Amino acid sequence: MLKPINTDVVIRDGGAHGRYPGEIHEAVGWWLGACLVSTLKAHRIAVAHDGRASSVVFVQRLCRGAINAQHHACTVLTLRVADEDILLRTMAELGEVPGARISTTGSESAETVSVVLYGPDGKPLDEDTGLATIRRMIADDRVPIPVNETAKGRIEHYPHPPTAEGAK
Repeated sequence: MLKPINTDVVIRDGGAHGRYPGEIHEAVGWWLGACLVSTLKAHRIAVAHDGRASSVVFVQRLCRGAINAQHHACTVLTLRVADEDILLRTMAELGEVPGARISTTGSESAETVSVVLYGPDGKPLDEDTGLATIRRMIADDRVPIPVNETAKGRIEHYPHPPTAEGAK
């Protein structure tokens, strides 16, 4: 691993959370995307972010990791900027697929990036539903890599579903 992280400190509470830069770096996005797809054996996931510049960098890396996770050929459906409610509604609409949402808090000089990973049930991953496996894969430098070009997935933009007020 070129830039190790303290997985016990960073990978917790449903995903990865840490000061950026410092505790967390962009490659963590790739690692989480690849490990999420491989751990849940997902062929489709939904991804959203809050629009902050750091979040965009992490979501781009997460998407690239997810489409390059072993033989899964995962399709990543990106909602671009969307809140958690929209992401969860979209995951359910797509047939209960896993998902991820990246958000950043704090000032530019003291940002904290959070990558929350969701299972197909719409709940953040916990120790028993994949988070412990993902932490172990990253700590042991066993992040899944692509088998070959034909196993590569793709990234597609997904239109936002109606807002809660407009939904029936």
